[in-house]
Amino acid sequence: MDTIFFDLDGTLSDPKPGITGSIQYALEKLNIPVPTQDELTWCIGPPLRASFVALLGGEDHADRGVELYRERFGTIGLFENTLYDGIVPVLAALHGSGRKLYVATSKPHVFADRIIDHFALRQYFTRVFGSELDGTRVDKSDLLRFALDETDTDPARAIMIGDRKHDVIGAANNGILAIGVIYGYGGRSELTEAGAKHLATTPAEIAGFID
Repeated sequence: MDTIFFDLDGTLSDPKPGITGSIQYALEKLNIPVPTQDELTWCIGPPLRASFVALLGGEDHADRGVELYRERFGTIGLFENTLYDGIVPVLAALHGSGRKLYVATSKPHVFADRIIDHFALRQYFTRVFGSELDGTRVDKSDLLRFALDETDTDPARAIMIGDRKHDVIGAANNGILAIGVIYGYGGRSELTEAGAKHLATTPAEIAGFID
């Protein structure tokens, strides 16, 4: 396995305060009852617009919700974020072994790039793949298909590492093995049912699952 795709939220970093706080901001602006941050953790990982559709009970105002979310997230929320303990040594070891590492996140790449630079992780990643602001490639299957084409990667030699079922299903749809990380927001049962080949309880365990 010489190519490794890492999800961002819930895998490299814990974005809970920034994401949930920005959702709260959007809901307040829309005069919608605002759940607590703990009640919004299910929104971390899946495509954002789909979360707003669920929160608002339909398509009405979902696009406006995303716009309001980005008002706060683009200036404040993306920095309300912390790296998981132990993830940097894992990235350094995998990069040092000669493997190519990429970020593959459904978050818009204009935000993902800034987060990677904020945490000084650029040295480990060849490229950051994310969605476009208009929603293009927000689906992880589409994103990984695009990434495989862009990098000319054989999916049989690639691994996807992520914390939600979307990562595992997107990988499977492209013939990529998936490692689930249960220190993120998906949990053991979600990742197992989606078909993750291995489950890592800490960042340090990831490298042991990669041949």
